[in-house]
Amino acid sequence: MADGGGKPLQSAMKMAKQAIQLEGADRQQEAYCQYLRTINYISHILLQEETQGEVERMLRVAEQCLDRAKSFIGKRYVHPVNPVLHNASCSSADQSEAEPGPKAGDSTSGAEGQVDASSPFGLSDDGGQPSSFPPPDVFQRQQTEASHDCRRKTLTPVEEASRQNQKLQASYEARVARLAPGQASQKTSLTLSLQRQMMENLIIARARQDALQRKVEERRQRLQDEANRRFAASGALTAEEQEQRLLYARVLEYELDHDWPKQWRTNIKKNPDASLVLDLLSYLLRSDHPLVELLRKHQFRIYNQLYPIITQSLPQSLPQSLPQSLPQSLPQSPALPLRSSRSNHVRLSPERNPTRTSSSLDSEDAAQRDDSFEDLEHFLSQLDSAPRGGLQAELTFDPSVELEQLELRALKEHLKAIVRDVHGAIDQLLSLCLLSFDCLNTAAYKDLSLGCIEEAFFTPLWSPLLALFRRVLREREQLFQRNMTLYCSTSPAEVGVPLKLFPQDPGTLQGSYPYEVAVQELKLLVEDRCPQRKLDCVVRTLRLICGCAEDYRNQQGGGASRAAAIGADDLLPILSFVLLRCQCPQLLSECAALEEFIHESFLIGEEGYCLTSLQSALAYVESLPARADLADPE
Repeated sequence: MADGGGKPLQSAMKMAKQAIQLEGADRQQEAYCQYLRTINYISHILLQEETQGEVERMLRVAEQCLDRAKSFIGKRYVHPVNPVLHNASCSSADQSEAEPGPKAGDSTSGAEGQVDASSPFGLSDDGGQPSSFPPPDVFQRQQTEASHDCRRKTLTPVEEASRQNQKLQASYEARVARLAPGQASQKTSLTLSLQRQMMENLIIARARQDALQRKVEERRQRLQDEANRRFAASGALTAEEQEQRLLYARVLEYELDHDWPKQWRTNIKKNPDASLVLDLLSYLLRSDHPLVELLRKHQFRIYNQLYPIITQSLPQSLPQSLPQSLPQSLPQSPALPLRSSRSNHVRLSPERNPTRTSSSLDSEDAAQRDDSFEDLEHFLSQLDSAPRGGLQAELTFDPSVELEQLELRALKEHLKAIVRDVHGAIDQLLSLCLLSFDCLNTAAYKDLSLGCIEEAFFTPLWSPLLALFRRVLREREQLFQRNMTLYCSTSPAEVGVPLKLFPQDPGTLQGSYPYEVAVQELKLLVEDRCPQRKLDCVVRTLRLICGCAEDYRNQQGGGASRAAAIGADDLLPILSFVLLRCQCPQLLSECAALEEFIHESFLIGEEGYCLTSLQSALAYVESLPARADLADPE
């Protein structure tokens, strides 16, 4: 509250003046709170009847503060304040300068549009309706504000003049509020002076802005010529190269206004250290660099393609064609071949650098998709040429099944297009990063740059991307979930784990069941939003499996080393047991998404082998038959 000394009107005027100063300093949220606090103070004073004839002037001050507070409503930098934190955030407004970044009262990080990634197919668990993905315009505003919160916006001359005029207007209103009712001539003089000053400010600001605009256009043309000279040596430019040339010109223009890129380049050349490179990339992705603007542009474009698909309702019933009673015998887990040619290549030849090839989504229905239009043309020709009676038997198909197949085919095509766009966006971002900072154009630093760019790119997009994968793989995921439910209490021996690799005495277990620590680690995979972090989680899971297997073997008297404790034939059944205990059906779609989005450079060696092993175990669990002893009697 205001200082108790002095007259209440003077205290209220002092509080209003502080709010005007905060507004002039572009501390909008704090000014908004200060205006509200001034109104609250005036209300408190008026209720106590301590004004002694100043009621009218106090009400006029309160009215002016209310008008200023109303002007903030709807602006992006003012949001509702938590009532518990309101007093604390307002009381500190006059004692500390605003720090860059989001504040407690104006955070837009998140609650709006968050998606439960564990909910199948992007659906809520309770009502079966699509989860609340934010609309594309809200998504774009959230990402833009996330990048703008870390810096103070540079105002144009006209914007600066508008701010000055707002302060003049507020000062004028405060002075008019102090005038006695009989001072009408002085009010007229103040009004004319205000209008003259505001008009002069705008005229001078427009002249300054026009001069600056001419200088900016001349500089932009000069930088564009420089970019043209750099790319002219390659001959005729493709559309991608022309866009890259324009982006490079924007980078040059940005570096004329900012010194930090040059300073970072100098520091890295003097001290080429990986930690310094990571600091540069972290600073770069939090700045207003053209690379970040391009990143937001690609994120919005991808999300705009995803939103109409992932927000459609989807039935959650299991397919009626699933077998309900099959033999009780559980097949031993073989070394199943993977459905992805790229992952097979990694498993068989880990020392070679794999290239992007068709994924499991492409190989399932490739022939049908490639010949879809030819099949339709052939079918229509049969309708025209065949006799009506002879064609009757061929037309006896279920329209709903045919519609589902067409919808699934369209979803797969949509997913393929989005995957291509994602790869193209990341490649363009990496190219611009290396073009802007040539000191990063080494093999090691290029991988670091790619990892940081992918984390920034995928973090807001992973939930909607995963939702699309889960819609495409819906039937497979439902089958996978059914098998996990049926075999959740299966012992390690039933899935082919050798007796020497799990304890026979339950009292020797560190948890409630074997390999529990690996199960808990694998459950953490669904919480990450970056493909590289998810792959690291898979690697840690398999390392924990190997460590547990070694401990279990040593407990039973085997003195083998870690390398001999577990082989490739033993790893698959153990990993299958871990998946059954994990009870995370979305792991199937998570793994399919990792297969598409993990860069080739990260799929060499241990990482590629671990991902391949997880894919094999997923395929084995998916292929398990229904248990007759657990099937519905009906």
